[in-house]
Amino acid sequence: MTIIIPDEIKYMLSVLSAAGHKAYIVGGCVRDALMAREPKDYDVTTRAHPEEVMRLFSADKVIDTGSKHGTVTVIHNGTHIEVTTFRKDANYSDGRHPDSVSFSDSIEEDLSRRDFTINAMAYSETDGLIDPFDGRSDIALGLIRTVGDPNARFSEDALRILRALRFSSALGFDIEEKTKEAILSRKKDIEERVSKERIQKELEGILLGEHAEKVLREYSDVIGIAIPEIIPMVGFDQKTPYHIYDVWEHTIRVVGGMPKDSVSRLAALFHDIGKPSSFLQGEDGVGHFYGHPEVSYAMADSIMRRLKFDNATREEVIALVRWHDLRPELTDKAVRRVITKVSPELFDKWIAIKKADNRAQSPMVSDRMEQIEEIEKIGHRLIEEEGALSLRTLNISGRDIMSLGINEGPIVGKIMNLLLEEVLEEKIGNNREELIERAKTIIENA
Repeated sequence: MTIIIPDEIKYMLSVLSAAGHKAYIVGGCVRDALMAREPKDYDVTTRAHPEEVMRLFSADKVIDTGSKHGTVTVIHNGTHIEVTTFRKDANYSDGRHPDSVSFSDSIEEDLSRRDFTINAMAYSETDGLIDPFDGRSDIALGLIRTVGDPNARFSEDALRILRALRFSSALGFDIEEKTKEAILSRKKDIEERVSKERIQKELEGILLGEHAEKVLREYSDVIGIAIPEIIPMVGFDQKTPYHIYDVWEHTIRVVGGMPKDSVSRLAALFHDIGKPSSFLQGEDGVGHFYGHPEVSYAMADSIMRRLKFDNATREEVIALVRWHDLRPELTDKAVRRVITKVSPELFDKWIAIKKADNRAQSPMVSDRMEQIEEIEKIGHRLIEEEGALSLRTLNISGRDIMSLGINEGPIVGKIMNLLLEEVLEEKIGNNREELIERAKTIIENA
């Protein structure tokens, strides 16, 4: 078996080998190459200690990214290559990090400390594939299996529980039965031992996987440890002819129907999260969810703050959640108002969630898809012809309002918003002279 190695990586391996050190590509790049997937990056592992690696590659740029743990990064021809010394770990007292790391002379010992068999393989052109835990067989079987005892692996680092779900989502692999049992029995360790930032990263990876629906469906109770707010959604009967699925199954299908980017998939995950707490059942037995977009918006905002999402991502997600249920008439005025609320930049994502939401409802509302597509056409035309109509593009400024004798303060913003509202309603045009005259009238009548 031969794996094609890029020239930059061959250079790294040859320099280390010429100095008498065993060196291999390792981990995910080997797994991806065996699956005929293009590796995103390459990691190198070697018997050479960090100080020796830095000496050997002194002609290149070398960054000390964690030499006390055996890792340095070499930059060769603009390519960043992480080089790590063979290691063996001590105990994991905190369930996150090894108490200490010592170096090893054995590639097999280094591979034994890794999480899953499919990630515990190494390769060099000299020695071929090093696969002491049958990772290649598990790739053929489509299985995620821990290296050794799964309870021991997850007790060392509870993040591996979410990593298992992420690999299952990305690769479409099943999780081996004993590994699955350990995940379910140790799932509470996620809450107790994993940082919010690490949960966030793995959650995004799960959602972006080609097989995200499968993982969300099979491991809702594990995802629910990371986000407890989803648990009430699971099995929640909507009791309405407009929905044939419970809230969680509907949500899963909306996630799967969205583009594979973080904002789209997170918005899909959260769009109906407020439904269980908004539920009212009428005398006729039909369920209603009055105000659920606002409830979902507030919950999504709280969850994303808790999980330390960056502000830009959070604000886009909660905007889509807040406005996902808007149903404008098929007029320029109505669609223009939607664009202003959602923002032109998010309009396509808003359309995507409308479509995915509709597909995951009852066939009796499938006719709404034609309306959504017409809204999409109107919206694209308006954006192309008019651009973004917002306070920023209103042809009057706060300074103009103050020049009319208004002191700086909240009243300026109120007048600006009223003017924008009237422009959107097509009561006045978006030209400076007309806006100033209307502002004068508002001030006189205040």
